[in-house]
Amino acid sequence: MPYVFVGSVIMGPLFGDDQILGTLPAQLAAFAAGLPLAAISALFPLTRPISVAAVRTLCEVPDGSLAEGPARGRVARGRASAWFTLHLGLGGIISGMSLALPPFAGVLITLPFFVVFRDSRIGLPEVFGEPWMVALSPAIGCVCLVALAACAALAGGLLARWAPDLLGPTPADRLAAAEQRAADLAVRNRLARELHDSVGHALSAVTLQASAARRVLDHDPEFVREALAAIEDTTRRTVGELDAVLGVLREADDARSTAPAPTLAADLDGLLRRTRAGGLRVSAAIDMEPEALPPLVSREAYRIVQEALSNALRHGGDGTSVTLRLTLDGPDLAVTAENPLPERSPATRPGGGHGLRGIADRARLLGGTAQAGPADGAWRLDVRLPLKGHAHA
Repeated sequence: MPYVFVGSVIMGPLFGDDQILGTLPAQLAAFAAGLPLAAISALFPLTRPISVAAVRTLCEVPDGSLAEGPARGRVARGRASAWFTLHLGLGGIISGMSLALPPFAGVLITLPFFVVFRDSRIGLPEVFGEPWMVALSPAIGCVCLVALAACAALAGGLLARWAPDLLGPTPADRLAAAEQRAADLAVRNRLARELHDSVGHALSAVTLQASAARRVLDHDPEFVREALAAIEDTTRRTVGELDAVLGVLREADDARSTAPAPTLAADLDGLLRRTRAGGLRVSAAIDMEPEALPPLVSREAYRIVQEALSNALRHGGDGTSVTLRLTLDGPDLAVTAENPLPERSPATRPGGGHGLRGIADRARLLGGTAQAGPADGAWRLDVRLPLKGHAHA
């Protein structure tokens, strides 16, 4: 209606201000003049979300065939404007028919039964005064109603058919959606690595510590006390790390509620102590200063060492030994872990096998490399992390 009113102002001088809304040609002219105004006003980016919401409510369209969010770029805005104008034009025509045809059809249907409707005072053409037309008028009225319903269904079907073409995603929309999915996937993968490395290591360590304590409970209470203390320390630290990961997952803004990520400089000694308490003999050779490492490298290297020790705990068996070496090899930090291969291949649990993949992902994100596999009767993990470019990370 606002567009029609503005159109009537534009067309008023042609038909006369007193006749602009009084005759059918003048009304159609005002309607036609309002459609270009609708097309121009529909170029705003928010037109597309409004139109998409209308299509989803009123039309049956396949899921995923409509774009999300405001229109990006000239092409998307032009398509949204075309659909909005088409929707408004067809809707205006159907609305006008809905206002005019039902009363007209009602008069025709009742015309044979009420003599008062047969005089010309209600505006019926003179032909409806003929006896044969009076007899046919109920059928004509029913045809008018059926035609109105058919036109409304046809208009809705055309709009539903054209909506995916005019309101569907453009190449720019698909690119933006792909970038968003890639960013979401990267965040989920990072959270999965953090949970796997922190919680997985803690569960493996606690399981072995509890198992070792149970075996020597009767004759070595001192070891049992150390194992229980290690279990307490491991679970306490893991709860803090889990809180940090969940804080990222919830996008928490309060930094006080998230614990800092562990690093080689601050947490390597505790990691080795807790691992040894679980029965794993760890020989560590640290030929560098962990405090001198860039923070990002120190955090990722801690997780890599943690996963290497977790693998040895899970797959090495009782009394397994592991040799850990941290050295500076030119511009890189070299992390090497070796442990004897077990006599029997360990059972693979469903959903397992992500630890080495996580190590490779961490190394690749820092521009480094990771290799793992049997070598000379031992399982060897060799990781290289470049230090250059991460000094301020």
